[in-house]
Amino acid sequence: MKNTKEIIDKLDELFPEPKCELDYKFTYELLVAVILSAQCTDKRVNIVSKELFKDYNTPEKMLQLSQEELENKIHSCGFYHNKAKNILSMSRDLIEKFNGQVPNDHDKLQTLAGVGRKTANVVYSEAFKGDAIAVDTHVLRVSNRLGLVKTEDPYKCELKLMELFDKSRWGKLHLQLVHFGRYICKAMKPNCKECPFTNICSYYAMHNSQ
Repeated sequence: MKNTKEIIDKLDELFPEPKCELDYKFTYELLVAVILSAQCTDKRVNIVSKELFKDYNTPEKMLQLSQEELENKIHSCGFYHNKAKNILSMSRDLIEKFNGQVPNDHDKLQTLAGVGRKTANVVYSEAFKGDAIAVDTHVLRVSNRLGLVKTEDPYKCELKLMELFDKSRWGKLHLQLVHFGRYICKAMKPNCKECPFTNICSYYAMHNSQ
């Protein structure tokens, strides 16, 4: 696709060194934070996790909590019942299957309770510097608007992006697309005035055709 180099060049200008915005010190903390981040802002997760990780930042410590106790601590992240259940099950899996250590393997990460493909991709890419593209709502929206994909299926979007971009770019590209979607190409009110891609953007073309 002829636009891929242009997209890479301009994303590099906008976000030359993109960073994960979830706060964590250890890989286990990152895994918990990513589970908490579903349908929740990173800002809110960081507020909740800062308190949670003071006393419960390993699988063994987390399992000292009952599900109800954990729910109370993560309540403001939303979907707290399922998230608490998944975090406790995942922690148990880590102890029983992996000696309490988060595995440095994409497929093994997905064997953990509550860990789907997107979560595994984030942890594999961020914690272990593996080559992966995690497709969240921002990546999916931006990829469609820029004409990189034509699908609402995150998995199909991931496969297409992997095909279009060099493997060495995947981790950085994921973060750049997340930041771009979070701060410029927003869902409801995209900041088109600051966008360098209006010449290829389907959303811009649709809303500025008059």
